[in-house]
Amino acid sequence: MNKAISLAAVVPAAGVGSRMGLNHPKQYLKIGEKTILEHTLIKLSNVEHINHIYVAVSEEDSYFDDLDLAKLNTTRVLGGKERADSVLNALKSMQADPPEWVLVHDAARPLVDIKDIDKLITSCIDTGEGAILASKVKDTIKKGDKYIEETVPRERLWQALTPQLFPYQALLSALDSALNEGAMVTDEASAMERVGQPVALVSGRSDNIKITTPEDHALACFLMAQQQKSIENV
Repeated sequence: MNKAISLAAVVPAAGVGSRMGLNHPKQYLKIGEKTILEHTLIKLSNVEHINHIYVAVSEEDSYFDDLDLAKLNTTRVLGGKERADSVLNALKSMQADPPEWVLVHDAARPLVDIKDIDKLITSCIDTGEGAILASKVKDTIKKGDKYIEETVPRERLWQALTPQLFPYQALLSALDSALNEGAMVTDEASAMERVGQPVALVSGRSDNIKITTPEDHALACFLMAQQQKSIENV
C-alpha cells in the first residue's frame, strides 16, 4: 500500500477504571515515566498513515491537560457515558472535514505493535472493508455459571483486540443507529455486525493486552520494559 490515505484515530478514554481500585482513571497510571495514555498516544503517533488523533475524555477529567502532548497531533473531545458514546462524539466532531477511515484504539492498550497496526491498515485499504486486530483463543473455553455447562470448541474463536478500523461514514451510521435504538454494542465491530457490514479478522500479537486489573498493570510494566530493550538492541 503506497497511496496516501485519509485516516484519523479515536482513543476513547473517558472510563474511570473502577476495577483498578484507584482514585483516578486507570489510563493515568504510570508505566515508567509516562502514563498509560501517553504510551498509547505515542504509539499511534508513530503510525505513518494516521493523520490525527482524537482523544475522548470525560468533562470532569482534570488530568488530560497536564500531559505532555505538545509534539503529538491530538485533539481533546468530550467523552460519553459508554465507549460507544465517546467514539460517536469523536466521529461527530470530525464531520466538518471527515476522514475516509477511522481507527479506534483502547486507551489502555499501550503495548500494541506498530507492525500489527500497519498490517490492519493494509488489509482494510486493500479490501475496502473494515477489520479488527484479534488473536486466536489458546485456552480451553468452558461455558456456564457455577458449574460447567459445556466445553466450547475453540478452533473458530478469536479474542477481539484493538485497533478496529472502518470507513468513517459506515461507522458513524452504525454507531448512531445502535445508540438511537438502545442496542448494546461492546466495540465498534459489534455495531458494524449489527447492520450487516463485513468485519475481517486480522491476526495480531496476543501481548496486546488491555490493562484492566492491577495484575495487568504489573504485566504491562514488564512487557513494556522488554519492548524498550528490543528497540534499543536494533
